[in-house]
Amino acid sequence: MSLDDRSQKFCIVGAGSSGLAAVRAFAVAGIPADCLEREDDVGGNWYYGRPHSSIYQSTHTISSKRLTEYVDFPMPRDYPQYPHHRQVWEYLRSYARHHGLYERIEFGRTIERITHDGAGWIVRLADGTERRYRGVVIANGHNWDPRLPEYPGTFTGETLHSSQYKTPEVLAGRRVLVVGAGNSGCDIAAEAAQHAECTFHSVRRGYHYLPKFWRGAPIDALNEQLLRWRVPTAVRRLFATFIERASFGDPTRRGLPRPDHRLFESHPIINSQMHYYLAHGRITPKPDVAELCGHEVCFTDGSREAIDLIVYATGFRISFPFVDRELLNWRDGKPDLYLNVFHPDRDDLFVIGLIQPDSGQFGLVDYQARCVAGFVAAVDAGHPTAAELRKQKQSRSDLAGGIRYLASERHLLEVEHFSYRRQLQSLLRGLPRVAGA
Repeated sequence: MSLDDRSQKFCIVGAGSSGLAAVRAFAVAGIPADCLEREDDVGGNWYYGRPHSSIYQSTHTISSKRLTEYVDFPMPRDYPQYPHHRQVWEYLRSYARHHGLYERIEFGRTIERITHDGAGWIVRLADGTERRYRGVVIANGHNWDPRLPEYPGTFTGETLHSSQYKTPEVLAGRRVLVVGAGNSGCDIAAEAAQHAECTFHSVRRGYHYLPKFWRGAPIDALNEQLLRWRVPTAVRRLFATFIERASFGDPTRRGLPRPDHRLFESHPIINSQMHYYLAHGRITPKPDVAELCGHEVCFTDGSREAIDLIVYATGFRISFPFVDRELLNWRDGKPDLYLNVFHPDRDDLFVIGLIQPDSGQFGLVDYQARCVAGFVAAVDAGHPTAAELRKQKQSRSDLAGGIRYLASERHLLEVEHFSYRRQLQSLLRGLPRVAGA
């Protein structure tokens, strides 16, 4: 089969929230690109019910709509503060329609392998066809490859990863154990509290909980205002601690372990329901799992419980199986990229969306995409800022805004959204004004 030469174009992988931002930025910059999407519509993870979507029926955003949306495409005014996944999916479809992106996307195109042959990027599709591209933008997301813990022993009941959980019928009338204290784990535990016979929630350490609203306003909007006022981290932490204690009191009174870290040093859990169901006895907190014992689970405090279903809300591995890690400059468990976007040595390979922000993501990937398109345009035009960025992207970037995150897999991609956004905006201002904003 002959090679389809598209060496004047970039290949954009995926048409989820990150891929759509990339397609739009490249179109505005006048850079030819094909976007390849394996599903039959846009939306990526927000395309509920598709084989590669990890969301469940009751999923709403964790960040409020104004801190979730794209830079210049606001969510509808009639959307609630925390939109449901169907509304987010329709928002992404509206974004694609508004900017004429559908005609730039090829649906039903599964990428099997991406390699470089010295002259260009070879993209092999699942149907066996191959194409040569000038460059590649990987934007297919990282919340799809389940990470499962390894415990001694064997469990004879049913197990699910949170990405496989969809509707509460699977919980009804059963003894359910949810493992993991991320936002998904707490959401599923709260849902189990309403449907299961009894619910146990296992965590390795204590975490900080913040309510979704404070005095009627989304909690992240309040934090955003403090950041705009340049309130120091120590003062913001003190204020957030007051909100946490005023809302939920001492966590140990409900059997939760006391956090072993300060607020903001781990991704905070934004949840107003967990403490409610803990206080009503509908959720029983448990420490880490020690051993799987047939139809029972043994915990590190010596207790054991008969369990019918375990839901592992234990996150995802960073995985790009279609491209060799060496090409992504893989270091310490993840691609080592400037701003988690720019390859230090290549001008033709970029990753968009490889972040775990402490607020909404769409606006950040919008800026990422504009920076990538602006950089490619600068390279094509021989603009001096291209040479400057080439030097800059060989350095390490501060993604934490001065915060020291806990050393864990959960924080490999963590970014402090406000300082990270300012870095992207600063970079964009120095590039040719062809990529918007």
